[in-house]
Amino acid sequence: METQDESQISKAKVIAAFAVIYIVWGSTYFFIQVTVQEMPVIAMGTFRFLTAGLLVLIWCGLKGEKLFLWKDILFAVLIGCLLLFIGNGAVAWSEQFLPSSIVAVFLASTPIWFALLDYSKWKENFSDSRVLIGLITGFIGIVLLFKENMREGISHGGNFGELVSIGVLIIGSISWVSGSLYAKYKSSAFSGSLNAGWQMVGAGVVYAAAGAINGDWHQVHWREISPGAWLSVLYLITMGSLLGYSAYVWLLKVRPATQVSTHGYVNPVVAVLLGVSLGGERISGLQLTGLGVILLGVLLVTLSQYRK
Repeated sequence: METQDESQISKAKVIAAFAVIYIVWGSTYFFIQVTVQEMPVIAMGTFRFLTAGLLVLIWCGLKGEKLFLWKDILFAVLIGCLLLFIGNGAVAWSEQFLPSSIVAVFLASTPIWFALLDYSKWKENFSDSRVLIGLITGFIGIVLLFKENMREGISHGGNFGELVSIGVLIIGSISWVSGSLYAKYKSSAFSGSLNAGWQMVGAGVVYAAAGAINGDWHQVHWREISPGAWLSVLYLITMGSLLGYSAYVWLLKVRPATQVSTHGYVNPVVAVLLGVSLGGERISGLQLTGLGVILLGVLLVTLSQYRK
């Protein structure tokens, strides 16, 4: 249900917001890969989320929101660790070994993980044949997507990092969905923007602390990081973490959630186009087939839920 009168909503603004979550979020996979080629994941995560989070907190403070409710801050930090440190960190780490387009295609399967991990919906989901067929179809698509990487990873002289990255992506997806479900079923006194701000700040602090514990900061060669990598970080801060999230939150208020969720179908397509055209990535026919099968499985799962 929409919360605002459609006559009061600018059609151009709605189109622009959809363009942001379709194109911008789809493009972040490419810019993450550009960054991690020169900057450690720990450094990128620290700069990206601390900067974006602090900017959001400043904005919320200027609007008069109460920033310091410690119980809700701890809740937001926990969610930020699950979503941004483990979930998004798995994406960034995997893109050191896998093309950004392949990582994005895999993450198109997120609704499948929601259906599997949402315990409160198990009886409803697993009694629906369309959901079951969608789950099976989606996992067949994942196998097709990674079949070549797995075969090369376990063969003599293959890239073992690719094989490990598949497992890391699975862990990251489970963490992302778990954090999302926990946030969904636990209330917070914070507004959506303030909650997101503390999530990003918390994740940024954890990134920084993890880098200090592992000694990663001593391995950062600041002078060797190109302007292009820094510009990619700036893009992730402004377009990915600030503009993209703001557009997403606003659309959820003015448009049905079923429409807003369609970004999950477009993002991997944008990522594939950018990866192939700008990044020189190669995506095989089998991997494209995997993309199609994954999207078909997700469509079966989500259509069933939308009808309910």
